[in-house]
Amino acid sequence: MDNGGGSAKHPAKKESWRTVLALAYQSLGVVYGDLSTSPLYVYKSTFAEDIQHSETNEEIYGVLSFVFWTLTLIPLLKYVLIVLRADDNGEGGTFALYSLLCRHARVSTLPNGQLADEDLYEYKKQWAVSTNNGLGLRLRSALERHRVLQKILLTLSLLGACMVIGDGILTPAISVFSAVSGLELLVAKHHHQYIEVPLACIILVFLFYLQHFGTHRIGFLFGPVVITWLLCISAIGVYNIVQWNPHVYQALSPYYMYKFLKKTRRGGWMSLGGILLCITGSEAMFADLGHFSQLSIKIAFSFVVYPSLVLAYMGQAAYLSMHHIIENDDYQIGFYVSVPEKLRWPVLAIAILAAVVGSQAIITGTFSIIKQCSALGCFPRVKIIHTSSKICGRIYIPEINWTMMLLCLAVTIGFRNTKHISNASGLAVITVMLVTTCLMSLVIILCWNRSTLLAIGFMLFFGSIEALYFLAALIKFLEGAWVPVALSFIFLVIMLIWHYGTLKKYEFDLHNKVSLNWLLSVGPDLGIVRVRGIGLIHTELVSGIPAILSHFVANLPAFHQVLVFFCIKYVPVPHVRPEERFLVGRVGPKEYRVYRCIARYGYRDILLDDVAFEEDLVCSLVDFIRRDGLDSHDGFENEEKMAVVGTPSAFAKCIKIWEEDDDGDEDSSSADVPMKKVRFVIPESKSSPEIDKHVEAELQELMEAREAGMAFILGHCQVKAKAGSSAIKRIAIDVGYDFLRRNSRAPTYTSSFPNASTLEVGMIYHV
Repeated sequence: MDNGGGSAKHPAKKESWRTVLALAYQSLGVVYGDLSTSPLYVYKSTFAEDIQHSETNEEIYGVLSFVFWTLTLIPLLKYVLIVLRADDNGEGGTFALYSLLCRHARVSTLPNGQLADEDLYEYKKQWAVSTNNGLGLRLRSALERHRVLQKILLTLSLLGACMVIGDGILTPAISVFSAVSGLELLVAKHHHQYIEVPLACIILVFLFYLQHFGTHRIGFLFGPVVITWLLCISAIGVYNIVQWNPHVYQALSPYYMYKFLKKTRRGGWMSLGGILLCITGSEAMFADLGHFSQLSIKIAFSFVVYPSLVLAYMGQAAYLSMHHIIENDDYQIGFYVSVPEKLRWPVLAIAILAAVVGSQAIITGTFSIIKQCSALGCFPRVKIIHTSSKICGRIYIPEINWTMMLLCLAVTIGFRNTKHISNASGLAVITVMLVTTCLMSLVIILCWNRSTLLAIGFMLFFGSIEALYFLAALIKFLEGAWVPVALSFIFLVIMLIWHYGTLKKYEFDLHNKVSLNWLLSVGPDLGIVRVRGIGLIHTELVSGIPAILSHFVANLPAFHQVLVFFCIKYVPVPHVRPEERFLVGRVGPKEYRVYRCIARYGYRDILLDDVAFEEDLVCSLVDFIRRDGLDSHDGFENEEKMAVVGTPSAFAKCIKIWEEDDDGDEDSSSADVPMKKVRFVIPESKSSPEIDKHVEAELQELMEAREAGMAFILGHCQVKAKAGSSAIKRIAIDVGYDFLRRNSRAPTYTSSFPNASTLEVGMIYHV
């Protein structure tokens, strides 16, 4: 599987059945680890204390009926048959839906969009042209006109992301704790409670410690572990059905749901919070779509996961229907009770491994969500480490990993049982599904151009089911459900503050940018001495001259002979093709030697690494100069003319590139690190007749400037709320955003420049 360029990204390319089945096998270990471990705690959480069972089987049958139809309607009908079709060029998840909406209606809150972005391959692909009419057209117009609706849509997407993060903290706790809870039947009486919590904590610490090494080294074990677990629980289920109650299939009738609620009333209503745990991990089918294909995920769930889970739940119900009378105080309803006594130790070992695999999937998914939020400008920059050179979706974020570990241990030690943890996990799971339902209904209208009645029907049908479970989970707010609310609130506040500060900072740059007339008035020398070298000025602006240039000129008497305004911008697509990576143009006339370079990335792309940064940048300028020299236009155009430039592989005809060892002095600060020096040489005109003398002179000057050195000029801004701002704004900007900015990471590509070549220009932004 290849998250960066696999078959899922190009649906037009048909996959062989061997490839589809191989992907389906791999998806079992990555996608379904969490969902497959739900039988460990569903019945125990449901019958925790809300239902007092009697000598009849109505309660057991009612719970089984609820579990069966919940599994059928949500994962099978909603996700497999409908939601998986709403992929964003092969990518799935909450941000994929938001990205689709941003392309079909201009709802992005950051005003850095360009018409050139709409020419991207993945931007135009699939449902690129909207032909909305009637209510759909009015809905799109309302979203584009009203900033409040855009903020609500963004907040809704961020809420879903925050709940995924909360689920990433709670799922490892409940999965591992439920797996080790089998010790209560295998260890001496009253001793298990002294073993379960420490053992669960040790496993959790080991699990989070493994993230540093990357899962690609042990990922080949994930599939066999989950398959073994699914075969195990389905075999035990069949055994219990045959051994104890072959007629348990009658409980699949929805009539038993009605009888269950009629008899249990309030207790049955509250127990729905435990029943909804049977669909924990269903969102992973959509979120992890980028690693696989739609067909492979559908096959794996429909023919392996779904029947295995149904058999497992039926088997547990068959056993409990014959053992539902409480004979002593030690009797508990749980998964291990229904396991034959001789198999409990092996099943315990397999369950712990399956819980670790399931927890691994949600942790990796949390890293991916954080990366996407950061790309959207809604989360402070964090250190992202790519643990696999082949699969770009495999990432590791140290700060998030250790924070999640501490919170996960706090939840495990604080609650010490699955009851409260299940209440918390249930609320997080169902909230994410509600967000997906809301966004999906908008996608049906705006992206699929389907009937408004169809979207309303989708919302009412699935939304009412999920709202039922949501209210049931919310009732237990004081019994553990407050945990995901508190965690999500903290992360949501961080995201909203960072996004608000980023937006205000960009608007300040936009309103205070220098006019082109100022640049023309100072002349080619910019009114100062032009020294050798390339000055790389980082800016967030995609057009105009940033205020940092005039601020720099006003304080220092010299500037580099070549200036490049460099900007990294994320566009609402999952991936930008390498041949469409850069937008390059001039700022001012040719003799000024001032350029703009915009590097465009999708929300799942990998940023330029330290080695490729300098090479890609210089090569993109070279290719632009060569193309610009072929255009037959004279004079200077006031509007910047941007050209799409690809990767260095396109520059073989215009420059030569090689690396040589850097023979620096022994006292160099980086003498202990083997450094490479990249050299660029313009071929002679005889070998490149398409390069005229003016273009060759400009290219030669660029190469000389590169050989003289490249300096990185970074704005070190201090953002302050302007006078007269409200108290909430002052707290958000002066306290919240300032704290987050000072403690966030610098852009990753800045590490490719030595400190001696980096210059920070201080500015105060009054927003």
